[in-house]
Amino acid sequence: MPVTSVRQATVKLFDSHCHLDLPELAKAEALHWQQAQDAGVSALVIPAVEQAAWNNLLNLHHSQPNWHIALGIHPWWAAKHKLVDIERLNQLLQQHAGEVCAVGEIGLDFALAEDTFDRQQQLFAAQITLAKQFAKPVILHHRKSQPQLLAELKRQQFTEGGILHAFSGSQQQAGAFLDMGFKLGIGGTITYERAQKTRNTVQKLPLSSFVLETDAPAMPLAGFQGEINTPAQLCRIFEEFCLLRTESAEQIAVTLWQNSVEVLRLGQAKALSG
Repeated sequence: MPVTSVRQATVKLFDSHCHLDLPELAKAEALHWQQAQDAGVSALVIPAVEQAAWNNLLNLHHSQPNWHIALGIHPWWAAKHKLVDIERLNQLLQQHAGEVCAVGEIGLDFALAEDTFDRQQQLFAAQITLAKQFAKPVILHHRKSQPQLLAELKRQQFTEGGILHAFSGSQQQAGAFLDMGFKLGIGGTITYERAQKTRNTVQKLPLSSFVLETDAPAMPLAGFQGEINTPAQLCRIFEEFCLLRTESAEQIAVTLWQNSVEVLRLGQAKALSG
């Protein structure tokens, strides 16, 4: 499908993973959101990375209903947290269950120093327990850890699903998470020609398997290395995604939106207020 036909299509896009609250974007938050809307982005999810972000994210959601939020502890910040912090997360989920769409960003990153692994695994297991308790999907971070993530999800018989963030891999790797009710978060990786395994997976799996994401301000697209990524770049990811599919741009956009709303359990009116 020519890129021009994608750009001419009237679409509504959902950025399922955007750290709009991080300093690189927060200093021009309103501008980034306006530029994203101009590029067709109608909603986004801001996942927390640490406890210090939780109250601010709740305030952001109150200020802009189309900014959905997830609360959790990212494995990169695991060393700053203790299991007692999970009790605070428990309290916030009790108080704001209707405002928090998922527990995230959580997960395991075994590319980090080995001395962080125990803390990562403790916090991850505890957050999966909370997500199960509150019937919330999860947003999963992974690096060199997919088997361990799956093992914990299966150990706890977790059935709430969620999003496997920043998916890059084969059909076989994807299948195990899809079977557990997850969607695959597809971002700027597919704009790189060298990412053939991921691009092939996008071509072969059903459209119902995917959601789109920028992971802004991280994960710059091909041609934008060294620049701060923004949610407006979702339109370029969408264009590249469409080039890998046989469906029309309109059908792809509608299905990806539905996938996002479905996996995060957002009512259509809530997801598209105004």
